[in-house]
Amino acid sequence: MFHRSFFLSLLVTLATIHGSYAVDYTVTNTAASTSGGARYSREIGDAYSKQTLASATDFIWKLFQTPNPADRKNIATVGLFIDDMDGVAYASNNQIHFSARYIGGYSGDLKREFNGVLYHEMTHIWQWNGNGQAPGGLIEGIADYVRLKANYAPSHWVQPGQGTKWDQGYDVTARFLDYCNGLRNGFVAELNKKMRAGYSNQFFVDLLGKSVDQLWSDYKAKYGN
Repeated sequence: MFHRSFFLSLLVTLATIHGSYAVDYTVTNTAASTSGGARYSREIGDAYSKQTLASATDFIWKLFQTPNPADRKNIATVGLFIDDMDGVAYASNNQIHFSARYIGGYSGDLKREFNGVLYHEMTHIWQWNGNGQAPGGLIEGIADYVRLKANYAPSHWVQPGQGTKWDQGYDVTARFLDYCNGLRNGFVAELNKKMRAGYSNQFFVDLLGKSVDQLWSDYKAKYGN
């Protein structure tokens, strides 16, 4: 009985490990000789980066309600590159490129900011974009929504109700999506699933019974704007 219990326990452990490492994460610091690249190595490091990439993936899969691999993109490897470049970060071709210059000059809680940026960029790796038909502001808003729900929203973000249009992007759209998700729990996950094959503003009507423009008006009114 002991051996059988131990064996079953081992199988569960192996299954958990396999699930956690179904995606391979690689990290390459191409800017190691710069001050920002050196700060990355000193204060963050590759092991921490891989752990954060894996945690971000697990969080996104859960938030997007995609426990079934068939509902997700088929991606075997995600690469993180610390590059000597301007800007902050971008995702392309299952790779995330993070600015060593940004890391070098950041004056706040570096690990928290690093995590927040990686959660945003990892969302771009896994989200559906309506085959390129979805508004860019919505795509960026969903990525910042993930960052928001992971509790990595920075203090300089707009407050709920602020902004000029629903697809303004980033923090503005993230706050609006959070409002919409409050109307129907799981809304963002369902919206993402609908965007697998294409995009239409009708998705908001299908899921919430109102046009996106009406929802934006309701959202602004709720916060006195």
